[in-house]
Amino acid sequence: MIERRPFDTLGAANHGWLDAHHHFSFASYHDPARMGWGALRVWNDDVIAPRTGFPPHPHSDMEIITYVREGAISHKDNLGNAGRTGAGDVQVMSAGTGIQHAEYNMEGEQTRIFQIWIIPDARGGAPTWGTKPFPKDARSGGFVALASGLDGDDDALPIRASARVLGASLKAGDTAEYAFAPGRLGYLVPASGAVEINGTRIDARDGAAIREEATIRVMALDDAELVLVDTAP
Repeated sequence: MIERRPFDTLGAANHGWLDAHHHFSFASYHDPARMGWGALRVWNDDVIAPRTGFPPHPHSDMEIITYVREGAISHKDNLGNAGRTGAGDVQVMSAGTGIQHAEYNMEGEQTRIFQIWIIPDARGGAPTWGTKPFPKDARSGGFVALASGLDGDDDALPIRASARVLGASLKAGDTAEYAFAPGRLGYLVPASGAVEINGTRIDARDGAAIREEATIRVMALDDAELVLVDTAP
């Protein structure tokens, strides 16, 4: 089953400095039918105005993955970590027992991100943060693990969840396949471009909720940049 969730049906909140769209219930947006997808709890599509951002605030017991689509995000936390993550790259924050952080767009242009929250397998643990570049040519034509708590994904940023965040870049007409282990769920969003997933059209920034599919075959209708989460139910 592949359920298309059109971009214009997502929850939305425009704060001026932040134009946010929510694939799942978040903040003032509540939809009991969209409380998450397995361990995937949050997928926010955020556009952040130049020289603005999220002031210091706390988190605990959540794996927070930021995929930068355009511009850059600058991170600072109370553990002394600081860094800048640019377009196409990924940062991961394992909130664990608690962390306070700020995320700012220090650039002179808008920044676009996917903010993905995954429920960890267990509560607690020391909080951590990390960032890593993932050149788009390294994931051209197929899915590459960007953040993962699954065995074998040694090149991905680690998370404390039985989940995997993947990226792919496809040229128009190209295809890529991904196989799910039995019982696993998927959620795919094209950051750009339209695709067909097992024959179902998914446009840019739409969500595709995937279940009971052993394999998906993704065909790019346009040049496309894709993010996929493979998660436990």
